[in-house]
Amino acid sequence: MSLKNIRLEVMQTIEPKVQGFMEQFLMPIEKIWQPTDFLPDSQSETFFDEVEQLREEAKELGYDFWVTLVADTITEEALPTYESWLMDVEGVDQHDDKENSWSKWVRAWTAEENRHGDVLNKYLYLSGRVNMREIEITTQHLIADGFDIGTDRDPYKNFVYTTFQELATNISHKRVGKLAKQKGNALLAKMCNIIAGDEMRHHLAYREFVKTIMEYDPSGMVLAFADMMKKKIVMPAHFLRESGGSMGEAFEQFSNCAQRLGVYTAQDYIDILKKLNAAWDLENVRELSEQADKAREYLLKLPGRLQRIQDRMRFSMDPYRFKWVEANGML
Repeated sequence: MSLKNIRLEVMQTIEPKVQGFMEQFLMPIEKIWQPTDFLPDSQSETFFDEVEQLREEAKELGYDFWVTLVADTITEEALPTYESWLMDVEGVDQHDDKENSWSKWVRAWTAEENRHGDVLNKYLYLSGRVNMREIEITTQHLIADGFDIGTDRDPYKNFVYTTFQELATNISHKRVGKLAKQKGNALLAKMCNIIAGDEMRHHLAYREFVKTIMEYDPSGMVLAFADMMKKKIVMPAHFLRESGGSMGEAFEQFSNCAQRLGVYTAQDYIDILKKLNAAWDLENVRELSEQADKAREYLLKLPGRLQRIQDRMRFSMDPYRFKWVEANGML
């Protein structure tokens, strides 16, 4: 049987369990938070006073902070790209009478994620601290450019990617929230923390998907994990660009900014890998093929190798002037 057919068979075998995963890791729509729960109420008599307070609190946040928050928002706003990518994964079917629980998961996950970009975008707009038109241009570019995360249509690789990426976004949003709180911005801190909570639930779900696949096809899953780590997990916004710029040009500058601020660092990348190795109990996976066993050894040794590289790495401390923020007179 071909590798593709094996993957498809495993996805079909697991599919009946997906409804249970949805009940465990996703929230009922009527009970989950919505963006308006955290923003000034436009129907209230105190709306303008609330907006004024939001704008005053926003003045205490620094340049690197705003760049990071903007890039995080743009990443969340490019959700259509992520949904279309996952809907094309082998084993996910949304057509006619073939619709399965995997496609329902993707739609429900997308519906939860959609709120993140909504609330952050509205906050940025009301804050008066950023150039919204430049942000909107970058967002449109990011969606139009698409992305290639090195997974093809392979569900194993896609679930490794989403497991890793959801934890990375959890870390980023949580730290942005902590910085906001330190500056006395309780509203933004609360927003970022509750988004981080969503990302953690999603991380745990995708982590469980991988763990479940490991029970049915351990060699295939370990090989997929190793392949993703050899390519390196790229961020969803790795094609980020500003108006007039080339594809991906702004991403490295944003990464340096996040590194300087300590929001998401090279050390975090290594720590996430360690956590995944432990969560999937890689040391004790049994019945591996010879090739998969070598892949397992690679994965177990990789954190140490990356650590030695990270210890020698240096990042630019010179702030790049983003169009998203520099029109504010904040420089």
